[in-house]
Amino acid sequence: RVDDTAVAVVADTWWQANSALDKLPVTWDKGPNAKLDSAAIERMLEAGLTADEDVFVGTENGDAKAALEGAAKTVEAVYAYPYQNHATMEPMNATARWTPERCEVWCPTQNGEAALEAAAEAAGLPVTQCDVYKIHLGGGFGRRGAFHDFVTQAVAIAKQLPGTPVKLLWTREEDMQHGHYHPITQCKLVGGLDDKGELTGLHVRISGQSILASVRREWMTDGKDPVAFQGMAPDGDHAISYTVSNLLVEHAMRNPPVPPGFWRGVNINQNAIYLECFMDELAHAAGKDPLEFRRTLMAKHPKALAVLNAVAEKAGWGKSAPAGVHRGLAVCKTFASYVAACAEVSVDTMGKLKIHRIVAATDPGYAVNPQQIEAQVEGSFVYGLSALLYGECTVKDGAVQQANFDDYPSMLIDAMPAVETIIMPSGGFWGGIGEPTIAVAAPAVLNAIFAATGKRVRRVPLKHVDLSSA
Repeated sequence: RVDDTAVAVVADTWWQANSALDKLPVTWDKGPNAKLDSAAIERMLEAGLTADEDVFVGTENGDAKAALEGAAKTVEAVYAYPYQNHATMEPMNATARWTPERCEVWCPTQNGEAALEAAAEAAGLPVTQCDVYKIHLGGGFGRRGAFHDFVTQAVAIAKQLPGTPVKLLWTREEDMQHGHYHPITQCKLVGGLDDKGELTGLHVRISGQSILASVRREWMTDGKDPVAFQGMAPDGDHAISYTVSNLLVEHAMRNPPVPPGFWRGVNINQNAIYLECFMDELAHAAGKDPLEFRRTLMAKHPKALAVLNAVAEKAGWGKSAPAGVHRGLAVCKTFASYVAACAEVSVDTMGKLKIHRIVAATDPGYAVNPQQIEAQVEGSFVYGLSALLYGECTVKDGAVQQANFDDYPSMLIDAMPAVETIIMPSGGFWGGIGEPTIAVAAPAVLNAIFAATGKRVRRVPLKHVDLSSA
């Protein structure tokens, strides 16, 4: 027995240990959430879209509700984004050796200091008597940053075999079903247009989990999770890229018992979909070109407008695309960088989607290694598009259902679009690369899908969506 949450078998090989573990007559206490399912979580989030309690304001200027009441035309939509798994190529693992005098741990980690703290606590020794050796990561994406349960377990096992190195390796199924998942959220957006098609008011209500409430409560302010407002904050590294005279952005905090965690891009993944796809909805309702509609609202955001203009120009926005190909745009500011994308897609009569090309522009302030920036953009698109196309974790009987890559697939190379990266550092600040750029791929593709089919997708992944013309 490792602790109250796990049992382990130690053998000469992993196969022997795992085979023996499968034969153990273990009876689990499933606890108070044994009947939890996705439907119950959905109902919790849906209630948060209209509730008054546990609602926090992230951005507010003017009087959005009054502006909406006086609008010539209102547009309303509800979007949803599911749980995502980190699904790192290398499952969680660590090797530990413990003696009463010293503890050593070898592990892939994004945070050596946190791994050392976890090792020392599990070992029952001062930090000065513990060493952590960081090895090749095998994939992290946030899973190996704030969470070191695999280190704690390895040390707990090694402590029962003093002086013997013990290598702990989770199975893929254990890894997939015992993660810290990208939080689930829904979002209700209401926009008001005047008789000229100008945006006069916007009300955004996000309902869903707070990562910080589970992981980093000390980063919260008066109960509010500032990370929930990424891409929609009033200023700073995650500021909204539009000027709306009457704007209200809220977060109805609803925390199901499924443990949330930092997942590449954190909350900008869904927030960019919500805002950028709704901007396209507003443009369509106003009878305006999506690029021109955005430009009107971005006059006071020159750096964001610059990356948007760059992708539009290189992709040929406003010019004829190849037959059957349609384009979509997205832009945001997050992790201090300004990013934009223009996607080109086609959808055949049977509903088969082909993402042909994505032009991506990034202003990170300074560009130290352009080749690395290109690699980060391309890699982040693989991750973001995998989530858009396939990624979804569902819950039944208190457990995550997806267990391996057969039911939680990743994007294959034949589905990957050509990526053209524009690097346009403007100086004066240092921004990120790998996390900001992930945000714009999905909404740009979704907006292009609408241009191709007239169908507005507000709930992902796309594997559930019928895009056929039938």
